[in-house]
Amino acid sequence: MIRLIDVSLQRGTQVLLENANFTAHLGGKVGVIGANGSGKSSLFKLLLGQLHVDAGELLMPGQWRVAHMAQEVSASQRSAVDYVLDGNSALRELQAAIAAEEAAESHDQLGELYAKLDALDGFNAQYKAEQLLHGLGFVQSQLADPVASFSGGWRIRLNLAQALMCPSDLLLLDEPTNHLDLDASVWLEQWLRAYEGTLLIISHDRDFLDNVVDNIVHIEHKQCWSYSGNYSAFEKLRAERLAQQQVTYEKQQQRKAEIHEFVARFKAKASKARQAQSRIKELQRMEDIAPAHVDSPFDFHFFESKQSYSALTSLTDANLGYGEQIIVKAAQIELLPGTRIGLLGPNGAGKSTLIKSLVGALPLLSGERKQSNNLMLGYFAQHQLEALDMNASAILHVQRLSPNVREQEIRNFLGGFNFHGDKASDPIRDFSGGEKARLALSLIVWQKPNLLLLDEPTNHLDLEMCHALTVALQGYGGALVVISHDRHLLRNTVDQFYLVAEGKLSEFDGDIADYQQWLKGRDQKSDAGTAKSARDAVEKKEMLGGSAVSKTEKATKTEKKEQRQNAALKRQRLNPLRSQIKKLEQRIDEKQAKMNEVEQQLADSSLYEESNKTTLTDILYEQRTLQQELNLCEEEWMDLSNEYEQLQSESS
Repeated sequence: MIRLIDVSLQRGTQVLLENANFTAHLGGKVGVIGANGSGKSSLFKLLLGQLHVDAGELLMPGQWRVAHMAQEVSASQRSAVDYVLDGNSALRELQAAIAAEEAAESHDQLGELYAKLDALDGFNAQYKAEQLLHGLGFVQSQLADPVASFSGGWRIRLNLAQALMCPSDLLLLDEPTNHLDLDASVWLEQWLRAYEGTLLIISHDRDFLDNVVDNIVHIEHKQCWSYSGNYSAFEKLRAERLAQQQVTYEKQQQRKAEIHEFVARFKAKASKARQAQSRIKELQRMEDIAPAHVDSPFDFHFFESKQSYSALTSLTDANLGYGEQIIVKAAQIELLPGTRIGLLGPNGAGKSTLIKSLVGALPLLSGERKQSNNLMLGYFAQHQLEALDMNASAILHVQRLSPNVREQEIRNFLGGFNFHGDKASDPIRDFSGGEKARLALSLIVWQKPNLLLLDEPTNHLDLEMCHALTVALQGYGGALVVISHDRHLLRNTVDQFYLVAEGKLSEFDGDIADYQQWLKGRDQKSDAGTAKSARDAVEKKEMLGGSAVSKTEKATKTEKKEQRQNAALKRQRLNPLRSQIKKLEQRIDEKQAKMNEVEQQLADSSLYEESNKTTLTDILYEQRTLQQELNLCEEEWMDLSNEYEQLQSESS
């Protein structure tokens, strides 16, 4: 087991833990929760030996194999599957020993080494690594790609796969569902439930915690508070504890009344009996656990937005995609005031493409997009965090949108997102990912949108902010479209689901549980197609188990030589294309940055005064020109990417 006994831990001038106690039992699955900066990641560093206690004692078995998920990965040229296999260091050492023995003149140790490889289940290692990558959303054609070719989010997935590949007695996962879609999150749940070691996991995804952990440790006020059960059980127990504090009573009653009002409102407008009953139960449960969040540092709501009595935006017979590649065919969707839609579908099926097409950030390949003159759009996506001005403060970001508003009013507003004092006025360059996400959301709220398009809004947010966002969206009166791996957010904020799959957009007649059944049915079909690979691995193991080893030595060497030659030829053909694609990506980033500057200028209300008419015309012309250039760059990027993928396919 793991035990912290009267542990104190300090980072710089900040005391994170003070005489804290905590126990994790052998084989336990523990969810570690707490506010940003409370010490969750530092606890992991203690267990990894990267930090040492300032006082007290940390006890854990010295022989334990510890695996953890790294948060960053260098731009390696190793292939994705090789990078994952590197997670099993014992396997790699044994493979190196076998290679050295094969290269030597005598093969005295080869039989013994192959026996050890068999004991490690090394003959199935490649298959296991590929299955991990498939489960996390990678397709077969990507497995041979170098790590450097993947974006930051996909590299984090590679880190997760590498941690899962490592044989371990203790597994430490810090926000593993960040950058995962719903499909991959569900797959990871199933994998972790079958994990036989001790698991400690930091996550903001309450459904994920509910389905994986059997204990919660809440780091709060420099202490580790342990609760038996999953996250929902923790909420109820904490609500009961806080309810005993008279000072919180009135706030609790107010919050419960607000949720009760929303439940009643939903009952009146629910159109589908099965979904309605499921949703009402969820909302009533939220009412019961509301007191558990009365001391949250986040308290905000969406302002009343501009009313519209017709469709805010719509797509008619729209083909969506990039260049000549159609990702979603003949899309039909109409977003009326009050529409609340959750988008479901496999990774890469086109959910984000649909959102970008609705926003107008991506031109339609064909068909028609219409939007209301009263449309006030709020759009959140992860790339917008990087578009924030790193040298500006949170206050200045809001002032640029509303120059005439008093600073104190802005400070009061930002306080609801936990930006107080110097945090609101200092440059955001040192903000964490979660703080940038909160700021981006606050800017959307400030602009009073009547249509919200949210693409994975909970990435980087902690549990309390996720809860606050869910509550705020419940009270939001406009139209809403959400992509999220956070099932709790989806269940409590949307009324209907649309499925993006197999090149089509269609209404999904069911709820999240039905979608998970749909995923299982799809995965069973996929498993049937990979069964042959598993049988091949078994046959290979049997062949190399005895005398067949010596018969295959020469063939193995020949195969390796051919593989090296093929890999060199592949690099020779692909490298120039990869270089062109990277240069195009840099040009797209530069033009997008300029576009962001132009859009910030257009947000200045004084620009629309009669005296600034000429300036406004010039800026609008620049905006159109930049958009055209961006479209051309993106089309060229898609053409080169298609050519790159085709060459990869031919070379593999």
